[in-house]
Amino acid sequence: MSSMHSSHWGAFRAHPNGNSLIIEPFRGDPDPSPLLSNFTQVLDHPARVTQPMIRRGWLEKGPGADSRRGDDEFVAVSWDHAYSLIAAELTRVKNSYGPEGIFGGSYGWSSAGRFHHAQSQVHRFLNTTLGGYVRSVNSYSSGSASVLLPHIVGDMNEIARRGVSWQEIAEHSDIVLAFGGLALKNSQVASGGVSEHTERGYMQQASTRGARFVSVSPLKSDLPAEAQGEWIALNPGTDAAFILGLLAVLIEHQLTDEAFLARYCVGWETMKAYILGEEDGVKRDAEWAAQICGLSADHIRDIARSLQGRRVLVTVAHALQRAEFGEQPVWLGLVLAAALGQPGLPGGGYTYALGALGHYGKQHNLVSFPALPQGKNGIDRFIPVARIVDMLLHPGEKFDYNGRRLTYPDIKLAYWAGGNPFHHHQDLARLRRGFCRLDTLIVHEIAWTATARHADIVLPATMTLEREDIGGAPTDRHLIAMQPVAAPYAQAKDDYVIFTELAKRLGGEQAFTEGRDTQGWLRHLYGQMQEKLAAHRVSTPDFDDFWQQGFLTLPQLNDAGRMINAFRADPDAKPLPTASGKIEIYSATIASFGYESCPGHPVWREPREKPNAEYPLWLIANQPATRLHSQLDFGAYSQSGKQNGREVCSLNPTDASRRGIKQGDVIELFNLRGHVLASARVTTDVMPGVIQLPTGAWYDPVDVHAARPLCRHGNPNVLTNDIGTSSLAQGCTGQITVIEVRKFLGDAPDVRAFLPPEAAISKPFEAYRHV
Repeated sequence: MSSMHSSHWGAFRAHPNGNSLIIEPFRGDPDPSPLLSNFTQVLDHPARVTQPMIRRGWLEKGPGADSRRGDDEFVAVSWDHAYSLIAAELTRVKNSYGPEGIFGGSYGWSSAGRFHHAQSQVHRFLNTTLGGYVRSVNSYSSGSASVLLPHIVGDMNEIARRGVSWQEIAEHSDIVLAFGGLALKNSQVASGGVSEHTERGYMQQASTRGARFVSVSPLKSDLPAEAQGEWIALNPGTDAAFILGLLAVLIEHQLTDEAFLARYCVGWETMKAYILGEEDGVKRDAEWAAQICGLSADHIRDIARSLQGRRVLVTVAHALQRAEFGEQPVWLGLVLAAALGQPGLPGGGYTYALGALGHYGKQHNLVSFPALPQGKNGIDRFIPVARIVDMLLHPGEKFDYNGRRLTYPDIKLAYWAGGNPFHHHQDLARLRRGFCRLDTLIVHEIAWTATARHADIVLPATMTLEREDIGGAPTDRHLIAMQPVAAPYAQAKDDYVIFTELAKRLGGEQAFTEGRDTQGWLRHLYGQMQEKLAAHRVSTPDFDDFWQQGFLTLPQLNDAGRMINAFRADPDAKPLPTASGKIEIYSATIASFGYESCPGHPVWREPREKPNAEYPLWLIANQPATRLHSQLDFGAYSQSGKQNGREVCSLNPTDASRRGIKQGDVIELFNLRGHVLASARVTTDVMPGVIQLPTGAWYDPVDVHAARPLCRHGNPNVLTNDIGTSSLAQGCTGQITVIEVRKFLGDAPDVRAFLPPEAAISKPFEAYRHV
């Protein structure tokens, strides 16, 4: 019998077939994601955590900094012993340091289920049981844009989730100018699930109608064939300079919409003075931009002139702002759309991150499925999510963030569930040094990721296929009953069960559970949604009927572009939520912060790292096509994309031939931070001077202690730089860095990423009872 279930990359039915699963995509999905194949053979994979495990060094010496993390044996214990150790350690840290000594990690996508959402579970536990925790804000994907956009136009969700819809693009857009492209590998995933993948079809409709798609990217693959578009191969990280060059041409030929700029924007004259060189004597014209971007000045002029008088949509991908000074291209994309007078027109204007997630460009549901309440955090201490290592290595140090001067807290214990920072973070040797300074790291995990290997206490968690839940997203019109496909593996338990037992031992069970088990919470949350729909006179089946049917179709709104459309129709009655109520080409608020790295209007800033004689190539560390981040890297589809178990790296034939590299060779990518092995793919789909290696291969160092580690599996974050985008947002800069590459000579070491760590069998747990 098949069970209905959902994932971040699609809804499906599954039923056992011997030791594997047969996966049938949701019948209503016009373009199911191949990532579903990652579920077929993962339930009992050797990489899974089978029982509670404690790091030997932590048992021997007790809590404290320890350089053996990531290179130590683990001791198997009973659940009762694990609960006792964790409860005692949480009590010690709370009594000695307060909630300010605890970091609630869990950054990651975890399950598509709204109840078993790991972030919500761990944060609710820390709030209700311990009184709070130090939290993180923003995301690795959009850390700089999410801080910038509210200053210049509005909340990121209004721009990304409620911006221009794919249907409008199919019907109205003449030109879609996509900075960073519109790769379908990105839009096939969405937090909370995506039951209908429609992007490919809409792009095909728009192209057939005559819309022109233009992808500005170092990678040809960032635009699907269905768009029938054109590829502008730009030097990585130079989009801001390119847009300034386009604006200079529009100004020179008087092609800007001066009426729109005067009525709906503030700061255009300041911006124009910067472009024309009146501010500092540097003319940022097409010739200036060409020298930076790798395009000809004539090409820049042709592109700029082709935009005038057309319905133009300017999109800016996550990728652009995942780099030093990443705020600038996001801001300049909005300026370009405004200079053309496009915001608020059907199929035109500006949108952020279109194509980055399956949520974006779709209609919203009439009501949203309720989230699990997380309780009240008793303290207000936080860091931008990508600054975790700065926090661990520099407690007490001051840092700038969005107009505030903050202080890094002194963290003693980190609690992680459902996330893998050794995927998301940069400069992994530095990340390890930060984790080694903790007193204690507790991790719930389904498998032995690098994060679990660096933990002191590892608790085996169930995976989504082993739990019951409800999948849903604000822009997905199907609510999915996530019925269990299999029994929990070995001794694995749900996060909720684990936290309930810990809360009981700490005296906070009632506050955490409110007297409900998992089924009770699912019925409660479903009932809240029923009440909201009933207020709109929409009837829904009772919970039992919904659960048996497997999914529910929800009513939706036609509200794409609601904020910007209302603003264009009547800017006085419907001002934007910015300081001026208008589009802020110049932001007096940002200017008042006095940040050289992000002044009051968008600018071009040279990155600190760029190709040189020692490291002459750009590395693009983008999202993978065969998995979501690092999830289920041991799954069948993810493994099918590797060569001899190693991640595949793409490079241009020109760069390959200069280094004697051929298709399928094992190559070594390196820079001052470390070394990575990968399998070579020689292709013209990447521009010369650029190497592309996707993220998500599990970190597998030959020597975990090395200052410049060698990852034999292909994790590019060994090489990427751990600095903030600017003082404004302190976002992640992991998209691009500089490297050299060479053919690896000799026998390449075998990949060991999915083998469990050594078990300490020489001494039984009872010998550590003093801890």
